Amino acid sequence: MRRLAAVAGVTLALCGVARAQSNEELKSLLEQAMRTIQDLQGRVTQLEQKAQPASAPTPAPAPATAAAPAPAGAPAGLEAWAPVVSVGTRAVDAAPDADKARVEFYGQAMFDAIYDFKRMNPDWNATLRPSQIPVICPGTPGCGKDGATVLSIRQSSLGFKSFIPTTHGVIKTDLSFDLFGTNGSTQVHWLNAWAELGMYGAGQTYSNFMDIDVFPNTIDYWGPNGMVFVRNPQLRITPYEKDGLRMAFSLEAPNSALDTGRINRIDPALGAGITGWNRAPDAIASLQYDGDWGHVKSAAIVRQVGFQNPASPNGNPSGTQTGYGLNLSGSLNAFGKDKFSWQLVGGRAIASYMNDGGVDLAPGSNLRAETVPSVGWLAFYNHAWSDRWSSSIGYSEHRQNNTGGQLLTAYKKGSYSSVNLLYAFEKNVLIGSEFIWGRLENKAGLASDDYRLQFSTKVTF
Repeated sequence: MRRLAAVAGVTLALCGVARAQSNEELKSLLEQAMRTIQDLQGRVTQLEQKAQPASAPTPAPAPATAAAPAPAGAPAGLEAWAPVVSVGTRAVDAAPDADKARVEFYGQAMFDAIYDFKRMNPDWNATLRPSQIPVICPGTPGCGKDGATVLSIRQSSLGFKSFIPTTHGVIKTDLSFDLFGTNGSTQVHWLNAWAELGMYGAGQTYSNFMDIDVFPNTIDYWGPNGMVFVRNPQLRITPYEKDGLRMAFSLEAPNSALDTGRINRIDPALGAGITGWNRAPDAIASLQYDGDWGHVKSAAIVRQVGFQNPASPNGNPSGTQTGYGLNLSGSLNAFGKDKFSWQLVGGRAIASYMNDGGVDLAPGSNLRAETVPSVGWLAFYNHAWSDRWSSSIGYSEHRQNNTGGQLLTAYKKGSYSSVNLLYAFEKNVLIGSEFIWGRLENKAGLASDDYRLQFSTKVTF
């Protein structure tokens, strides 16, 4: 600016000189040009002082990703909401205040190579479910020649967790799925769709009646059949969680697993038309204690199971029965990193919560609906040979006391056992081989077993 003013002033002076006719006139023009230059320099200096303060602050660098606007109606503290993408435990900042809101993703890429020495229902041949072993052939899914090779990626999964600050605390969510679709297909199978704030939770997650901590370190997808295992839509409240003690109550989605039994023989149309009828949610309470030695959990359930005939004008025949059950489970830390896991569950009309096999309602000898008793248990030992090598071995069983109105082909008992050798190739890379055995016995006492060898690779992230 100063150079520009000086140039302008000199230009004006030279123009005046060109017109001067005498020395006096030249002197007068030069004095006028100097005054003009000084005046312009003073004005430029004043303008620069106004435009640039003496101690201007250093501007903050702009974030790499612009922050998204806060959702409509967002409470105070979410004005700068923008997720932080996390890979494992490493966060990649995408917002100026990254520790207040973030999204994490996790999952696994898993490949299973299975050789089945006997037979299994083709819809479930990527895992071993005792209830899907054919006993009477022909006429049962899975009948045919022994031996089959199965290659599967269906255990691969992907999940997202978010942590959203609000004026009432942090909302935590978990949305995840694997590829273990029904009917033997590789398709999206939703696992969790869960959100919780403080003691309150809603969505789909592990049932409050189960204990996921006793699931053994196996590579077979389904696992022990005598274990309580179901991911259930629910409303849950955990009013007490302190010093290792946790108390929780939940209302969960009901389901009635039915066996129409001899009704199918007497009136096939009626037997085919009867469906489940669920008027009230299942009520569950649990209490768990965690210590340095392991943990122990008890859970109780009360539920109403029912049936109806939608094909009739008034929905009859119909009816409801009360089901109930008690689940005791826990783990015990043994030598080194070893752990012993166990569970014992019993009740009536609780087959919907068992990992495999059985029904909740079936006709009695008089063809009236009765709740079917169930008893399930598991015992597994997880052993660490070294920092990289480990094994798991155990046995599980689910048994039902059949009613008088069930057919001789009805499920009576399923057994499951496995042993494996696993190697942690890297921190997030696991390879291993597992031998799995299962057996199904029906009401008539006929039984069939299946056994297989599975090799798997799993990369978690």
